[in-house]
Amino acid sequence: MAENEEPASDEVRELDPRSLRGLAHPLRMRLLGALREYGPATASQLADRLGESSGATSYHLRQLAAHGFVKDDPERGKGRERWWKAAQRGVRVGSDRFLTSPDPSVRGAINTLLHEWATIHGQDLSTWFSTMHDWPSAWRRASDMSDFSMRLTPELAREMRDKVHELIESYREKEVDRDTEGSAPYRVHLHAFPRNED
Repeated sequence: MAENEEPASDEVRELDPRSLRGLAHPLRMRLLGALREYGPATASQLADRLGESSGATSYHLRQLAAHGFVKDDPERGKGRERWWKAAQRGVRVGSDRFLTSPDPSVRGAINTLLHEWATIHGQDLSTWFSTMHDWPSAWRRASDMSDFSMRLTPELAREMRDKVHELIESYREKEVDRDTEGSAPYRVHLHAFPRNED
């Protein structure tokens, strides 16, 4: 956890069509990700971190707040300085119901959200690849780049996905304090999908 960081609520928010449209913007997704990863910040601090203008970050933070993804952190503000923090620790997307929605704005929003997540995940991996030699060998040995293929039914695939999620969530109870020697934020990306045989 970063300095001055307070963990977001333990809640994982299930997106609905309205909140999906409110989140499905590249800068909003990056702002929310930064607040979750680095803790509360002002619009100016986020602008510096993300290479954006403070006017843009301020506008999109207000949009995120209107949809309940971020909230004020009044204990940190001084005078007119407004601090923001994530309102939940994560979001859950049932993409199938959005991909089959009769509303084209919902289908467009889920496409934006999924493609932006893929971009962010790719950037995370690229950053790791370019900096992994700077990390101690214990962290290099704790990293993983695996690729598995198998033949499953949709029911078995959901069962496996749910078990993997349960395992990952079980480590939240074991998370260490940011002051724990040798600790670091640890990212886990999970991509699982069927493929054509052709």
